[in-house]
Amino acid sequence: MDQTLSKEIVDRFMSFKGEVRGVSLKNYAEFILKREGEEGLKKVEEELAEIGYPIKYSELSTMSFYPIGFQAITIAAMRKVLNYDDKTFYELGGFQPKISFIIRLFMRYFVSLDVVAKKVPDIWRKSYSVGNLEVAELNKEKKYMILRLKNFPCNPLQCQQTLRGYFPGILQMITKSETTCEETKCPFKGDEYHEYLMKW
Repeated sequence: MDQTLSKEIVDRFMSFKGEVRGVSLKNYAEFILKREGEEGLKKVEEELAEIGYPIKYSELSTMSFYPIGFQAITIAAMRKVLNYDDKTFYELGGFQPKISFIIRLFMRYFVSLDVVAKKVPDIWRKSYSVGNLEVAELNKEKKYMILRLKNFPCNPLQCQQTLRGYFPGILQMITKSETTCEETKCPFKGDEYHEYLMKW
């Protein structure tokens, strides 16, 4: 992916319809702080200010909603100024469930895979005002689950790396097993929606 942050790219990301809770953006900042320290986060904030979207992550309200484009441009800025590769964005996804209070909020429901499968749309809606996430298939005997995400505008790094790390991070909390995740369908590859195959 091109590391330049052109006005065209930024405008496209900021034209996305929908919102994301501040907690998700703050989790991104926590990841940067853990890896790079204050200096790394400052670089990202300075880059965003330069392109016309000054964001101070420490000042964001955890439960307030913000334009979903903020998430897309944050990822783009991380790619540019911190030189993060695909593996790092995958790690970002896996980092989030470990610190997300929203996930902890739903932990009381994580008593079985069947219950979790029913709660997936609710969990998603707690973080995003856009996109529909559902369990398309759950096979406990063969130990796999297929997630389907529709109508979700994003930076390609989000769906192809960050969410691919995020979803198995949650599943591992339930199965207590090593989990793999592959994005088998993607609108950026011509499909109608995002689809993820998880195995444990």
